[in-house]
Amino acid sequence: MEEPHILSVKPLLAIFLIFGFILSFLDAETQYHEFNIQAKPVKRLCRTHNTITVNGQFPGPTLAVRDGDTLVIRAINNAQYNITLHWHGVRQLRNPWADGPAYVTQCPIQPGQSYTYHFTIQNQEGTLWWHAHHQFLRATVYGALIIYPKFGTPYPFPMPKREIPILLGEWWDRNPQDVLKLALFTGAAMNLSNAYTINGQPGDLYRCSNKETVIFPVEAGEAILLRIINSAMNQELFFGVANHKLTVVSVDSAYTKPFTTSVIMIGPGQTTNALLTADQPPARYYIAAEPYNSANVAFDNTTTTAILEYKSAPCSSKKGKNSSTPIFPQLPGFNDTATATAFTAQLRSPHKVDVPTQIDENLFFTVGLGLINCSNPNSPRCQGPNGTRFAASINNQSFVLPTRNSIMQAYYQGQPGIFTTDFPPVPPVKFDYTGNVSRGLWQPVKGTKVYKLKFGSTVQIVLQDTSIISVEDHPMHLHGYEFYVVGSGFGNFDPSKDTSKFNLIDPPKRNTIGTSPGGWVAIRFVANNPGAWLFHCHIDSHLTWGLATSFLVQNGVGELQSVQPPPVDLPRC
Repeated sequence: MEEPHILSVKPLLAIFLIFGFILSFLDAETQYHEFNIQAKPVKRLCRTHNTITVNGQFPGPTLAVRDGDTLVIRAINNAQYNITLHWHGVRQLRNPWADGPAYVTQCPIQPGQSYTYHFTIQNQEGTLWWHAHHQFLRATVYGALIIYPKFGTPYPFPMPKREIPILLGEWWDRNPQDVLKLALFTGAAMNLSNAYTINGQPGDLYRCSNKETVIFPVEAGEAILLRIINSAMNQELFFGVANHKLTVVSVDSAYTKPFTTSVIMIGPGQTTNALLTADQPPARYYIAAEPYNSANVAFDNTTTTAILEYKSAPCSSKKGKNSSTPIFPQLPGFNDTATATAFTAQLRSPHKVDVPTQIDENLFFTVGLGLINCSNPNSPRCQGPNGTRFAASINNQSFVLPTRNSIMQAYYQGQPGIFTTDFPPVPPVKFDYTGNVSRGLWQPVKGTKVYKLKFGSTVQIVLQDTSIISVEDHPMHLHGYEFYVVGSGFGNFDPSKDTSKFNLIDPPKRNTIGTSPGGWVAIRFVANNPGAWLFHCHIDSHLTWGLATSFLVQNGVGELQSVQPPPVDLPRC
């Protein structure tokens, strides 16, 4: 008698895996969007300004996608300025042409021209965002980018009843481009913003803003996922909701071990997902953000608010409109570095992760401010401290964006004279970085220097803050990559002592991380994404002053380890 045919377990498993792969592929969608970049009258703080917007919206449209989806976004520049768009945190595998930083991976889109950004989300979930990446246009050109898991894949935390994107911004009562233009002319610090915003609105603590204050109605008992994005130009922020605990579950599109807190510190460029349960007595509660200022410099010391309003809260007006004063959260003082550090220290990956342990490129980068001496200190162009011009640098190199071509285009085309590959892996001079630094070390050297990495090399960067002018928490953003934050501390980094304390088990994964003010932070990643990738401080005034460089990651072997060809409509300089 012939024995019945039994399918072995391994082939059966293989069939299921293949079937699952096909299903995930079929689930993926291609989304087409048109972004019309244009000036539109926007009224804030009693005054109307002709503001650069996308599709007439401020903030711009929210993009909601799933892991595996492809985005095709045609950006039409109907504004009077050159512009680019950056998809902050998207890895852009083998596709630097869609990354967006002006003069790094593309030339700007000129007025009257268009460019189509075409990219696929690959193995990323959570909250990211998009923004302009040329001059000071990011002040008003930005929006949320929400990445849901693939169909059938649940969140690794209890499913919320609903989700609320919260974009924290910064508003100038003038044209932000004029703010930049004045600072570039004088060499002085940029004029401070006049307000912070939540979803584009300053909130009722500012003049002429009470009626437009954002209100989020909630049902008692429901769980809500807050997708918090710091879109501010120059300011780290403390964030909280009165009388409500926040359970952090994700940062920068990477899940974390959940932990509960009453305050979140979030730097420009960073995102944080937090669960909130509406478990307080029905009333009105302020959602608020205030500055965390780690440097000894002037800052916008104001507070932006929105309102979490229980639908069952008692009404106090005849028309049924709730006019009771909301309860205000207890937020830290503006200089509370201890609270900011404690928040960041709680971030962990939810499980053991594969951190590079054998390091090929061991880089030590000093980051901070500086001053350029002037031959004529009394001139209108030298209005910085003691007749100087403000600057910023990494390893004493103050980055200058090219103008004749982008770095990526010049590299791909073999065009010489646009950049050099001699960016120093360590500071040219060793000194007491967080001590009393000699004035002879305050002036950086300007240039367009990049650092070349071999494909597949393992990289460690220790970012050391300096006390030149002032210590400061610099939120450093790496394009094209995510990295593990393996350690941090105060004072000067000591490899003989500090390396042994690194977390190589469950460090958090991020795309933007702050340096400890007067201290250091260490990150690790594998250089497996070829292209030119900007690495810069996400405080935009510091980027303007030169706190940046670019990594030039070479092609590996074969097509899947090489940069794909540029699109035909890539803008020219």
